[in-house]
Amino acid sequence: MNLMITRSFPPSIGGMQNLMWGLANELAKIDILKVFADFELNHNDFDEKVTFTIERIGGFKIFRKYRKAYLVNEYIKSNKNIKNIFSDHWKSLELIKTSKKKICLIHSKEINHENDSKINKRVLSVLNNVHLVIANSEFTKKLAIEKGVKPDLIKVINPGVNPVKDIDKTYLNKAEDLMLNKSPRIITVSRFDKRKNHEKVIMAIRNLKPIYPNIIYVCVGYGDEEEKLKKLSKELMVQDQVLFLNNINQDLKNALVSKSNIFVMPSIIYKKSVEGFGIAFVEAAQYGVPSIGGKDGGASDAIIHDKTGLICDGNNLDEIYSSIKKLLENKNYIEFGKHAKEDCVKFLWSNIIEKYKRIL
Repeated sequence: MNLMITRSFPPSIGGMQNLMWGLANELAKIDILKVFADFELNHNDFDEKVTFTIERIGGFKIFRKYRKAYLVNEYIKSNKNIKNIFSDHWKSLELIKTSKKKICLIHSKEINHENDSKINKRVLSVLNNVHLVIANSEFTKKLAIEKGVKPDLIKVINPGVNPVKDIDKTYLNKAEDLMLNKSPRIITVSRFDKRKNHEKVIMAIRNLKPIYPNIIYVCVGYGDEEEKLKKLSKELMVQDQVLFLNNINQDLKNALVSKSNIFVMPSIIYKKSVEGFGIAFVEAAQYGVPSIGGKDGGASDAIIHDKTGLICDGNNLDEIYSSIKKLLENKNYIEFGKHAKEDCVKFLWSNIIEKYKRIL
């Protein structure tokens, strides 16, 4: 059997949650799986529908990791048939005492600490003592090596996605209504934080407005930067071109992406925060929508430059502007989107899990 220890799992929402959920589903098809996950409100309805066992650990966060570690260690002692232990984060393994095969996923932000700092040493004490470290991109692998992780322990396996389902016409019509029949259509689905770089995209929209007066930029998400971004759009007089949406369901998000021409997320490194991969690029590609990503981070694993999208310097406004303009000219986004849809098949979980099988 396989064991999974995770701090990020549905019904909580997010990229990490989707990754661990997808991996759990695939592992459960191979062998018996038990998941130790953090407590989430309304988890019972979710947990009853899965094909594996989930044990939820609650309590105050400061004590939860100790309680979870105790329960996991006791479970390992009493179950001799555990073959592999998968973890979403080095902290999930920090207190686990076993010689069983440990496999830790890394994503970039959580390992991006100053070399020889106290937390860097904690990271290395875990990662350099597991059987395998799985990096979500070549960028994350390089970062891990720079931070002191042993190169021979690291293997790159990109996150997977499930095949998209047909979108109900109700949501497609709602997406059209929200976009006010404007065109061309740019979209970002992410948290509103500095790393995602909405700010420079809004500036680029200001420069594109004279060429494309009917352009619209849809920002789906929530976060600390939201009010600042709304203020910026007013200052640049593009408030009619920039639409902010939050608290919408996944079906409507998918409809908005499918109705867009370009997905834009030219991420930058902000303090320790960095984009390890960018699963949103792959999700957009499934709908035939090409992406523009930043060179700082793992976007290059998800986007083939000048084929399925463009990679630019997110710190350079001119590059962001030029990249959007290039895809809009002569509707180049159609051809790029076609290639993106063809290429993204390699990210389907049915293909990604084969890489995991080889390490099992």
